Amino acid sequence: MLAHNVLTLALLVPAVASSVIHPTRRQSSLDSFIQSESTVALQGVLNNIGADGSSVPGASAGVVVASPSKSNPDYFYSWTRDAALTIAMVIERFMAGDVSLETVIQQYITAQAKVQTITSPSGGLSNGAGLGEPKYNVNLTAFTGDWGRPQRDGPALRATALIAYGNNLLSTGKQSVVKTNIWPIVQNDLNYVAQYWNQTGFDLWEEVKGSSFFTVAAQHRALVEGSAFAKSLGQSCDICDSQAPQVLCFLQDFWNGTSVISDLANDGRSGLDANSVLSSIQTFDPNSSCDDTTFQPCSARALSNHKLYVDSFRSIYDLNSGKKSGEAVAVGRYPEDVYQGGNPWYLTTLAAAEQLYDALYQWKKQGSLAITQTSLPFFQDLDSSAAPGNYSSSSSMYSSVTSAVKNYADGFYSIVQQYTPSNGSLAEQFTRNNGTPISARDLTWSYAAFLTAASRRSGAVPRSWGASKANQVPSQCQGGFATGTYATPTVSSW
Repeated sequence: MLAHNVLTLALLVPAVASSVIHPTRRQSSLDSFIQSESTVALQGVLNNIGADGSSVPGASAGVVVASPSKSNPDYFYSWTRDAALTIAMVIERFMAGDVSLETVIQQYITAQAKVQTITSPSGGLSNGAGLGEPKYNVNLTAFTGDWGRPQRDGPALRATALIAYGNNLLSTGKQSVVKTNIWPIVQNDLNYVAQYWNQTGFDLWEEVKGSSFFTVAAQHRALVEGSAFAKSLGQSCDICDSQAPQVLCFLQDFWNGTSVISDLANDGRSGLDANSVLSSIQTFDPNSSCDDTTFQPCSARALSNHKLYVDSFRSIYDLNSGKKSGEAVAVGRYPEDVYQGGNPWYLTTLAAAEQLYDALYQWKKQGSLAITQTSLPFFQDLDSSAAPGNYSSSSSMYSSVTSAVKNYADGFYSIVQQYTPSNGSLAEQFTRNNGTPISARDLTWSYAAFLTAASRRSGAVPRSWGASKANQVPSQCQGGFATGTYATPTVSSW
């Protein structure tokens, strides 16, 4: 995710969020809280985007800053990953009707054209290596300090965000604008993904060097939708078509039979990690079946993994004391975490809810749900009568189970409600003993995560990225042999 370089793990002194009031249980309903907090969260995001963001003076136009916090921890930078995930949320809201957000989107794209040309310790644009640089100064210059680099998820996530906006422009007949301003950036990112997907890098928490489930899942999605996007522009992405099936093949290696091993590295951890849940919601396709190969939110694999990931936090946080199986609990990055003391995170607790809202949408759309031996422990935690089988939406089992899943998902949201300060500010974490906000204040990703979970809860979903046509795993995996080509992007008038 952010400034959690392996070099900073010993830093345990909290930087408490601004204007913190000790959280108390709210009297308002969850619906009312989500409605009011959504306004705060959207403003919190906009406050952290230059040049007009009130919390990030000095940031260039369109630069998404991780947090206004400049010390303990210093997150006053722009991470390619965080920025892309945030802008993807902004684009989704714009497409839902908030036209006031389009200027911010266009400024972000203009800034990314500049970012792609920055020579950094990761390299430059000539061979694409510089695209794997994790973060930049907020004035669009290179960060040259020691860091966990490269991080290979950023280009894939940026491509996905820009493709969503590009497709929206295409639907209004603006093909020339897309070809000029968006495609060159996306093309560089797709070439990077195709060339470097089979090389190691640091994970989204910036601590483990190896192969990350989150990264590989994002890369597969980007190549699949990138190929379709190219065709819609009269272009081609042969490098996408050749590498996407192999990336999907590699993705299967992270499944151990009951859960996702989030990092294929000798790191001494269990492998249970929010990385996997965040992957499932990042690659959620509303038109997909409950497909195991792409780890769709309603798939048996994703549900089994969700249970084991959540259960890994039940006994280690004081906040979760007394809560039984099948009851929502506060969750963090991974159970072995020690950063800032190893606490629950707002964005991970929200992700646990969001995956379940996604699953509910998929079951409703297909009019049925399946319980398999793999997913049975997840369902039995919520409904002891659950048994393997296929259940139509008219069955009592379907009604019972989906009602229980909805309540379970809302339980994670209620935890966030309980530990959100009265001013609505969302830090990075809340302490494991009493829920006081801790670490970076006003974290952009926390706000974005709140808004995407709220959208899914309301039934609002993103467009399909083509998962159902890209879920056939090759019989034999092969490493990447592609070589990308890169060109300097420019953005002209919108």
